[in-house]
Amino acid sequence: MGTRIADHWFENERVDDDITLLWEPHVDPLIRCNIWHVRGRTRDLMIDTGLGLASLKEAARHLLEKPVIALATHTHYDHMGSMHEFEVRAVHRIEAGELAAPSDWGRLRGADFSDEMRLYFDRVGYPIPEELVTAYPHEGFDPARYATPPAAPTWLLDDGDVVDLGNRAFEVFHLPGHSPGSIGLWEGATGTLFSGDAVYDGPLLDELPGSDVEAYLGTMRRLRELPVSVVHGGHEPSFGRARLIELVEGYLKLRS
Repeated sequence: MGTRIADHWFENERVDDDITLLWEPHVDPLIRCNIWHVRGRTRDLMIDTGLGLASLKEAARHLLEKPVIALATHTHYDHMGSMHEFEVRAVHRIEAGELAAPSDWGRLRGADFSDEMRLYFDRVGYPIPEELVTAYPHEGFDPARYATPPAAPTWLLDDGDVVDLGNRAFEVFHLPGHSPGSIGLWEGATGTLFSGDAVYDGPLLDELPGSDVEAYLGTMRRLRELPVSVVHGGHEPSFGRARLIELVEGYLKLRS
């Protein structure tokens, strides 16, 4: 019996008046990223875009009433798969090349990961199953042929840049460590941080291609000083400042 076909690919949940969380329920937690839609007065923001196995733009059409900025917190394949669907595509300049011409390390089958990577993910708490999707998005889908669609960036971001939605403004934080060009978005007025994979409430990955533990330590020290009210990460549930401090201190203790 083959893998079933999903009757829908995305789920979504309203977080508050402006923020909606979307995710791919048929995807293994290792590569099931949080996709955040933020409603603004003059434009909207889509933070990360999942694997690109089905149309995110179509699934989110009920949310997309204004021009949209699609922003990749970094260019691992589980975060940038649907960037090509949007006209405005933002990413840190360090990872612009990866967005425009994705590498082929992304995989949907366990057998396609190296033994070294399988052992690493198992050790940190993300064991890799035979297939990383529990359903297929459509008939004829072949996980062996999966490749991230290229999406040439239209906006190259740097630390300190501001993403302005008209009534909400987010400062770009360069948060390297997980990847060279990882970024977060900080809204000081509300204490809201969209952190990408720099920090989330789960096993933090710092032994991937391009990861840098020393840079990650600096990122964690920076995050420790933020007066956050809520952190919306790239994976796992959102959390507050107390949990952020626990996660930061735990990482610093582990790696310092």
